[in-house]
Amino acid sequence: MPEGDTVYRAARLLDRSLSGHRLTATDFRVPQHATADLTGATVVQTVSRGKHLLTRIAGPDAERWTLHTHLKMEGSWRVYEPGRPWRRPAHQARVVLRTEGAVAVGFSLGIVELIPTDGEDDVVGHLGPDLLGPDWDEDEALRRLTEDPARPIVEALLDQTRLAGIGNMYAAELCFVAGVHPATPVGDVAGLPRLVRRARQMLDLNKERAVQSTTGDLRERERMWVYRRDRSPCRRCGTPIVVAQRGPAGRERASYWCPACQPAPAT
Repeated sequence: MPEGDTVYRAARLLDRSLSGHRLTATDFRVPQHATADLTGATVVQTVSRGKHLLTRIAGPDAERWTLHTHLKMEGSWRVYEPGRPWRRPAHQARVVLRTEGAVAVGFSLGIVELIPTDGEDDVVGHLGPDLLGPDWDEDEALRRLTEDPARPIVEALLDQTRLAGIGNMYAAELCFVAGVHPATPVGDVAGLPRLVRRARQMLDLNKERAVQSTTGDLRERERMWVYRRDRSPCRRCGTPIVVAQRGPAGRERASYWCPACQPAPAT
């Protein structure tokens, strides 16, 4: 699933390409909005909220709509010049927004909703502080993370109601750089504020580049400490990286860690 920095870049792309421009055609290829037509409306802005995208649109009769989209596992937004071929199959398109100078296509989007702009809180109000948001609140994020001190740290980091923007990759990498086993209870994590600050720093650095790296090395096989490096030697100590499925039944995710650098918590 795309991480918060990827969603931030998607929002910036849509904002730069569409904001201030009138829609010359719209196509919503989802059943609940198949008949919707916002032709003639003007795109006001697109912002990210955690892993959610909010494209605000002003209609000709003072209506204010928000296109709420979520990339989920395989979604993406692409912007093309009119007449240029799309780089993904047309059958994967869920939303097409056209202006005189751009065609924005949302492919394989997990969520597509048109809602009144004043109802945005109904779809993103449950989220914790956004690591890349202008209203980031570290104290509130820490308060939410520590509400359940017995919860494994990796599960707490992935819970978007605690803080918004961390996915499986960043959760694994943050646990490694903090020297914390993924199953360590939140209440036993020494230096939790520092871990949260590192999370914000990682996303902030990567939001400016298309290739994510937590090691500082942008070469293909050198970008990560542990994520998707199972059985490869730890970059610090040489111990093989371990992977295991963790989380609630039916929502398990792969956790990666070095058993030497991140010893298991005492049971």
